Amino acid sequence: MGKVYLTGAGPGDIELMTVKALRVVKEADVIIYDRLANPDILEEAKDGCEFVYVGKEDGRHIMPQDEINEVIYQNALKYENVVRLKGGDPFVFGRGGEEALYLQKRDIKFEIIPGITSAISAPAYAGIPVTHRGVAVSFRVVTGHESPNKKVSQIPWDNFKTDDTIVFLMGLHNLAKICKKLMEIGKNADYPVAVISRGTTKDQSVVVGTLGTIVLKAKDVPTPALIVVGKVVLLRDQLKWFEGNA
Repeated sequence: MGKVYLTGAGPGDIELMTVKALRVVKEADVIIYDRLANPDILEEAKDGCEFVYVGKEDGRHIMPQDEINEVIYQNALKYENVVRLKGGDPFVFGRGGEEALYLQKRDIKFEIIPGITSAISAPAYAGIPVTHRGVAVSFRVVTGHESPNKKVSQIPWDNFKTDDTIVFLMGLHNLAKICKKLMEIGKNADYPVAVISRGTTKDQSVVVGTLGTIVLKAKDVPTPALIVVGKVVLLRDQLKWFEGNA
């Protein structure tokens, strides 16, 4: 039986991959990769490496998660070095924990290789620090991908009243709901918000607005995108360094 490397590919810019992640990609016998992993990474693989695409898109999944788990397992029975390449970090809404548990129960060796999450890197490339002295002393990372059919939300909205910075991942399709919920718990309609699309890549775009205006302003923003809510957004005008450097 082989070993599975649950590997974070980083946020998009291939140069933000870790040295360790790049090493295991070069040694891989098979790479099982997601939609959000930069496809240029696959060019680093050795000759003869097999590629298996298991990408997910909102409303369109190549295969459900339980089948992905089994694909990883079956490849571990076949190959010595299996890389499960995931955009960002495997444990930040990447379902890496589920895949690791599936392998652990079947006595498959695995290793977690963390990746730089878009939750901090995309705002950084947009000139938005998630913390800043005198502005924000904490930040929270939240899934924005809850199903609209879910009767009871698992998101503890009331706890967000005192958060300095909130980063919603995969939340573009629920942007209106997110803004509505935040205003319902007491945040003003003029509270700063930014939507960052395709962060850290040459196609990065940033839309800045408020809880009251961002839905309309960001209506044509392409995915993948994340949402940053907080006064740190106001620092972007001074700190936006990436525009013109991509």
